[in-house]
Amino acid sequence: MTARYDGSVIDPHHHLWDLSLKRHPWLEKARTAGEEMVFGSLAPLLRDYGIADYRADAANQNVVATVHIEAGWSDAHPLEESRWLDGLDRSAGVARRYVARVPLDSPDAARLIEAEANNPNVVGIRDIVSWHPEPAKSFAARAYRMVDPVWRAGLAHASGLGLVFDLMLYPWQMVEALDLVTAFPNTLFVLNHGGSPADRTAGGMALWRSGLRALGRQPNVRLKISDLVAYDNDWTPRSLGSVIEHCLDCFGPERSMFASDFPVAGLHASFDEVYAVFRAVAAPLSIDEQRALFFTTANDTYRLGMSDPALGEGENHV
Repeated sequence: MTARYDGSVIDPHHHLWDLSLKRHPWLEKARTAGEEMVFGSLAPLLRDYGIADYRADAANQNVVATVHIEAGWSDAHPLEESRWLDGLDRSAGVARRYVARVPLDSPDAARLIEAEANNPNVVGIRDIVSWHPEPAKSFAARAYRMVDPVWRAGLAHASGLGLVFDLMLYPWQMVEALDLVTAFPNTLFVLNHGGSPADRTAGGMALWRSGLRALGRQPNVRLKISDLVAYDNDWTPRSLGSVIEHCLDCFGPERSMFASDFPVAGLHASFDEVYAVFRAVAAPLSIDEQRALFFTTANDTYRLGMSDPALGEGENHV
């Protein structure tokens, strides 16, 4: 067995927020109405989560840089989240790059995309398409956004400006997603959360496995293995390991990356528990394959510009 990877880590998926700004409607709704989502009660998330909080959670994992993923900032205040991030002290590497939110079917999408693309810290866009007939499990306002010509026009504009697209969906949307990624062969897609295997029935998991396999055959799709505990609340290292192994079988280490999704994943596991599972599952792989999962794929995908730790060059740790 190859030694477990102990080199530098890039975390390509986490969130920060300041609730005093009142810019996160999904968290405000949870505060006032006790709203739950697919991963259960949001009550533990109803606190500010800043760079210091992230650094405390990640302190034991040798994280040298991160990618901030849009955190559901209000559509009524476009561009503000990136500007808020710009104003934080990011010198330790937290939020070194951002994936911003722009509703691609907005009448103002082109202008907003261009404004985000002009920010050198913004490397991608996310506009969540995860729809579920049960409102508490739905992240998108309507179904079939990926086939909407207006939405696709927004995606084409973002892609033309060199932005990656983070794709968050449910497995029953993977057929629709397959059509999307084949229609946009020059767009780099990053599938979030291992494809969100939320339906844990035998049929639901079979649908996830087959859909992930089909997407894994597309060269312009990469996979983020993140927050699997959201869909497996009674997780064990073995239950998470079987999901991760299928992810790697479909995409390979060179197109996969481990990510925390903190603080959301903290609803069901600690940062150290999440990364302990990642390290254990990856341990049989070669050091180069492990490095891809923990560092290289994220570094390349999100244009972080970090030096390769294999070269022995120093990094600033989070």
